[in-house]
Amino acid sequence: MSHLSPTVAAVVLAAGQGSRMGSDVHKVLHPLAGKPLLAHVLDNLEALGAERHIVVVGAGREQITSAFPDLAIAIQEEQLGTAHAVQMAAPALQDFAGVVLVLYGDVPLVSATTMARLCMAVASDTPLAVLGFRPEDTRAYGRLVTNTDGELERIVEHADATPAERAIGLCNSGIVAARAERLFPLLAQVGCDNAKGEYYLTDIVGLARQAGHRVATVEADALEVMGVNSTQELAELEALILQPVRT
Repeated sequence: MSHLSPTVAAVVLAAGQGSRMGSDVHKVLHPLAGKPLLAHVLDNLEALGAERHIVVVGAGREQITSAFPDLAIAIQEEQLGTAHAVQMAAPALQDFAGVVLVLYGDVPLVSATTMARLCMAVASDTPLAVLGFRPEDTRAYGRLVTNTDGELERIVEHADATPAERAIGLCNSGIVAARAERLFPLLAQVGCDNAKGEYYLTDIVGLARQAGHRVATVEADALEVMGVNSTQELAELEALILQPVRT
């Protein structure tokens, strides 16, 4: 796995406050199966053979740098959205020519194999790939609308989806891979004309399509892309990953 082609750099988003965890401990430092959430992500990146990784941090970052003193970090002072967070890593990657993989510090179980599949879907004529999954309950997830070739045409948020679009089982994980020379110019075009006034990473899909680029989709198991936003979700994830051991 370590001889991955193309060359990969990862940006791990970990600037969120994690207020729903009800704890002073930074969200990505909460333990899952004996090690911090962020450690699971970093271990899988090592298994992938990523050339480098930058963790985007914000409030409470001293806890993260104390726990991981050798970490390369970029600082997001204001929480202005996921696209803005990835842009904070741009200076550290200005000399990088390869595929940038965007992950989340509170989504701990994306395997190195899945990361590799997503990165391999990026090509000269397909500069962007999005990781999708098929949950049992599609709830309020955004849907990935694909064409007959499986290429992504657009992402539709649940609230904006038609009944036909809501019937689509393929949902958006928020995890993407993109060629560095395409990613950062696309991020610079993302606007914040939405209800929260934030810059959303997934908006680069529409921008890429408008520019005539193909966008690939790769599917992962729903367990791999489960995020942790509360102690209840952490407990649920712990139970799921320990289940095979107990049976």
